[in-house]
Amino acid sequence: MRAARLTSAAATPTGPGADPVVLVAHGSRDPRAADATRALAEAVSAARPGTPVWASWLDHTEPGPTEVLRDLAVAGHRRAVLVPLLLTAAYHHRVDIPAAVAAAAQAGPPLAVRVTDVLGPADGTVDPGLLAGLRRRLGEAQPGRFDALVLAAAGTRDARARRSVGQVADALGVEFGVPCRVAYASAAPPAAGVAVSRLRAAGARRVAVSAYFLAPGLFHDAVTEAACAAGAVAVAAPLTDAPEVVGLVLRRVDDQPGGRGATPAG
Repeated sequence: MRAARLTSAAATPTGPGADPVVLVAHGSRDPRAADATRALAEAVSAARPGTPVWASWLDHTEPGPTEVLRDLAVAGHRRAVLVPLLLTAAYHHRVDIPAAVAAAAQAGPPLAVRVTDVLGPADGTVDPGLLAGLRRRLGEAQPGRFDALVLAAAGTRDARARRSVGQVADALGVEFGVPCRVAYASAAPPAAGVAVSRLRAAGARRVAVSAYFLAPGLFHDAVTEAACAAGAVAVAAPLTDAPEVVGLVLRRVDDQPGGRGATPAG
């Protein structure tokens, strides 16, 4: 498997509770994004010794999830848990990931694949670990005192996904006791610079930006440039392998909500 594996355990079943975990990221032309996904996978593997952990990508970086799932089935695994490293349940979660699982079922031994919720709000609930990770990264940016926040996300045309970003912004605003507005790097308004400018025009003097990204890349770069040009006092780094995100991934692995069964591949 093209160096996707993040654990030294043998690629065969190792007993109850050791079903392999396949992390699936969006993928980017920017190599920093793949490095961030590998770092998160390394951290998940270290936090769950004995569990095989693999990184995969939907685009731009290999291997893809279909290849990883097929190879796991050939290696003798009968079950796997697939965790979408996505912050909204938009197109990639609804279409691309099920398609990858279905493609893995077309050949090779059977493999029961349980696809977890995304890392963003599931069933309308914002995970406390997600908020804690955002709080960590914002603190590392050292904004000092601020009186307003912008939660900057990648962007989506999916209205339900945008509402989930709004839920995170609302929760983050409550966490800090300041207004928190959403901005997007693409696909939907407002842009980060516009959101910062609007808060400043409304009376905020020190606006900080929380980055709702799992990995660095062109979108985060564009948000940083625009927000700083509009007068933001600080822009947080992406979540990457923050300990709170590692914990959230493992909660998704362990969670088996009622009514969500494994999706058989093969």
